[in-house]
Amino acid sequence: MKIFSSLSDIKKSDFKDKNLAVALGTFDGVHLGHQNVICEAVNLAKKNHGESAVFTFSNHPRSVIFPNNKMPIINDTLAKIRDIEALGVDYLFNVEFTVQMSNMQPEEFMQMLENHLAPKFVVTGPNYTFGAKGAGTPQLLQKEGEKYGFKAYMHHFVYCQNSMVSSTAIRKAILDGDLAKANKMLGKPFSIDEEVIHGKKRGRMLGYPTANLAIKENRIMLPNGVYIVAAYVDGKKYNAIASIGTNPTFRDISRRVEVNIFDFNKDIYGKIIRVDFLEAIRREIKFTSVDALLNQLKKDVQKAKDYFVTE
Repeated sequence: MKIFSSLSDIKKSDFKDKNLAVALGTFDGVHLGHQNVICEAVNLAKKNHGESAVFTFSNHPRSVIFPNNKMPIINDTLAKIRDIEALGVDYLFNVEFTVQMSNMQPEEFMQMLENHLAPKFVVTGPNYTFGAKGAGTPQLLQKEGEKYGFKAYMHHFVYCQNSMVSSTAIRKAILDGDLAKANKMLGKPFSIDEEVIHGKKRGRMLGYPTANLAIKENRIMLPNGVYIVAAYVDGKKYNAIASIGTNPTFRDISRRVEVNIFDFNKDIYGKIIRVDFLEAIRREIKFTSVDALLNQLKKDVQKAKDYFVTE
């Protein structure tokens, strides 16, 4: 998959003969609904002997439109790229959403697509909007698309356990600690990709060494607690547990993720690792003693190991 991060790098001359099918959307989380939209673009490209693309934004539009009320994101750029590439997309246009773009009229946005991508087909979800104040709709794309050289398709809503799949619903499930619901709507585990930073090495002294990860302010995160996770280091998968929280037993303040990777003893400071959250074990507890903490950690690890045996 070839990636373009600047609109100025996207030249019409490079794509006008590609018979391009483009999926449009913010695609925060790349959930089941997003996957259907993107896969439809991929399938359209194959049927028409063309190539597929995703046109999306490197920042969430709400962070520009409502700068004082920023929405926490489900996945960062690294995960978004990985998830989109896994769907077989040929080109990713991951450009910055700007104030200028937020002020575009719908017709200007469609003209921009024609000027840079020259798509033959565009695909959106049913609640996709574009242009100033979200005035552009999938219906407008279908009505006016021919003027700009493309045919527009709108994918229907996707439902999971009688609930409509949406980034908003997934954010709520994550904040509520309903990891099972979030993962079903995502069609994959909720995950983070973060750099391993130095901690206080308490876990190592207690016999449970951990990889410490900071939690970015703009990231949605599960409630404080202990979770069964899969950790990916240099592309290799390891079984693990992760604790989200502030270590109340030791009166810490900063919130972080601490990952205890089973059967692992390598120096990974400074590396970016991926953590997939698979199942919740318990919420964060303030223990009365270190021994009580250690007893609970043994139970947490055993529960995780039992999970991986039956996986």
